[in-house]
Amino acid sequence: MKSALILRHLAFEDLGSFAPALRDAGYQLQDIEAAVAPLPDPLEPDLVVVLGGPISVNDGAAYPCMTEERDWLAMRLAADRPTLGICLGAQFMAAALGARVAPLAEKEIGFAPLTLTARGRAGPLAHLSDIPVLHWHGEGFDLPAGAERLAATPACETQGFARGRTILGLQFHPEAGILPDFERWLIGHSTELAQAGIAPEALRQDARAHGPALRTAGQAMLKQWLRELEE
Repeated sequence: MKSALILRHLAFEDLGSFAPALRDAGYQLQDIEAAVAPLPDPLEPDLVVVLGGPISVNDGAAYPCMTEERDWLAMRLAADRPTLGICLGAQFMAAALGARVAPLAEKEIGFAPLTLTARGRAGPLAHLSDIPVLHWHGEGFDLPAGAERLAATPACETQGFARGRTILGLQFHPEAGILPDFERWLIGHSTELAQAGIAPEALRQDARAHGPALRTAGQAMLKQWLRELEE
């Protein structure tokens, strides 16, 4: 079987709906907790998926594992090994490719559709056209050199980027936002929601309305990207 290394920063921010899609594509999943388990040879896994979390890639002074993870990814990306980053994972990838990661004017939390670029509409992200996806981030990143912008929102100019067929970074969450699992997000990020003045019930209602379509579209997007890796 093909190997997929899943780098996780919070227990409840997991693969979500992507897990069955990866297994269906023939991947054996190996979870690694950031800062807990040692990182393997960066070139060894057939696929690496870097998930989200509340920490910043710029917090290396306080959390040395952030710098270690960025440098580990830089070696993998330099070799164009298949890598998918989601939210914080995409920020790690952007930083590893030399792009700036910095706070946005305001946090972007909630369900909202993407504006796809021509490149985005021509690839796997086309499955997400007109689908409200889950956003949950306070930082964004510049477009890395040599990459193509795939999507944007009014609050965040670069919501996704690709470099060739093997490197895909997504600022949003296409894998999450489905009840009842989404309840873990609401509880785990309760302090952040309170500080932002966002009612959990509003997000819960949006998850109920948009979660099923997002699951279907997100899995279709991932499956197409995985197929294109084999071409």
